[in-house]
Amino acid sequence: MEEKIDKIVESLGRRNIEAEIRQDPLGTEMILNVGPQHPATHGVLRLVLKLDGEYIVDAVPELGYLHRGKEKIAENMTFLEFLPHTDRMDYLAPLSNNTAYMLAVEKLFGIEAPKRAQYIRVILNELSRISSHLVWLGTFAMDVGALTVFMWCFREREKILSIFDIVTGVRFTTSYARIGGVAQDITDEGIHAIKEFIDNFPKELEQCEKLLNKNRIFIERTDGIGMITKEQAIDIGLSGPNLRASGVPRDLRKDEPYLVYNELDFDIPVYEEGDCLARYYVRLDEMKESVKIVRQCIEKLPSGPVKADEPKATLPKKEKVYTKMEELIHDFILTNFGGTPPVGEVYHAVENPKGELGFYIVSDGTGYPWRLKVRSPSFTNIQELKVRGKGNRRDDMVGRRGSIDTVMGEADK
Repeated sequence: MEEKIDKIVESLGRRNIEAEIRQDPLGTEMILNVGPQHPATHGVLRLVLKLDGEYIVDAVPELGYLHRGKEKIAENMTFLEFLPHTDRMDYLAPLSNNTAYMLAVEKLFGIEAPKRAQYIRVILNELSRISSHLVWLGTFAMDVGALTVFMWCFREREKILSIFDIVTGVRFTTSYARIGGVAQDITDEGIHAIKEFIDNFPKELEQCEKLLNKNRIFIERTDGIGMITKEQAIDIGLSGPNLRASGVPRDLRKDEPYLVYNELDFDIPVYEEGDCLARYYVRLDEMKESVKIVRQCIEKLPSGPVKADEPKATLPKKEKVYTKMEELIHDFILTNFGGTPPVGEVYHAVENPKGELGFYIVSDGTGYPWRLKVRSPSFTNIQELKVRGKGNRRDDMVGRRGSIDTVMGEADK
């Protein structure tokens, strides 16, 4: 019967994970499924564990339950039309996704956003980083038993979402970036709300630290748990806080600067231990550095336009326009502004809250991406579960999974 099931699964093209880590002939090991519908998986993720008593012998993460097809959708949209879909990948950091995608498109078109727009992008990206890390901190603390921190973190995140509402007009899925800039300028009300937040946030974060840093239960469930070495981290392509928690000082804001990060003074937190506790400390320190960055950007924010004067940058070629009205509009714009979308390929990556988010775009000159591929940090970082799963206790899996900070909407893009 077992062989028959394996053949059916193989014929359907479905991966038979149980067959890959089948229990031993003596029957001392067992298979345990965690997910795909389980709160501790932080999304639609299936973990298949091979256990020897309470210890994990092997762990296999299985993705692909969402099948959202974002990369294929992009091939049937203009460069600007695809923007709202970036909000819905890592939906905890939509503004960061907007910026990452638009920087790739701007690189393809050979244009650059005005300085004021670049500073606004950095401000919102760093607030987005704090917002994403707050969700991580609250859910991670709850995974290991600290419910109070979850409430505190979401209270602070609500303040950031209110700022996004003032600046972009939307709290969550913002779609705020534009090719060559941002949708609209930041107002005095927005600046005031941001200043008020960054003045008060450090002491609110300190509250969380006081509750967790000397809490015996929290420390015992994170210190030395889920360790990954520097060599392992590099080998599987980790990025972001997970990589820096293993002692690799890699951050694209410093190593491959974009926007105005090279004009700002900030540090990159790095820890050598490579365990859950180190990943916690890295993200705490990153939130403090983000506050420093936002404060500097507000002080240095220049005047001027927030959009590049490049009206031809989003223009599709005629063969992709279908209705008569669209054709007339296209001919008018082409006559008055000239130019066609470029032919070529680009890759651009940014340091998102979860790691390196990159967009690879191939353009055939039609105004629609011929191919678009996303290097999503959630997809890459989740490999960490297989490396760290071996030789750890089953009851530590929830904390280890939470420490990675992945969003399955981005992993299954």
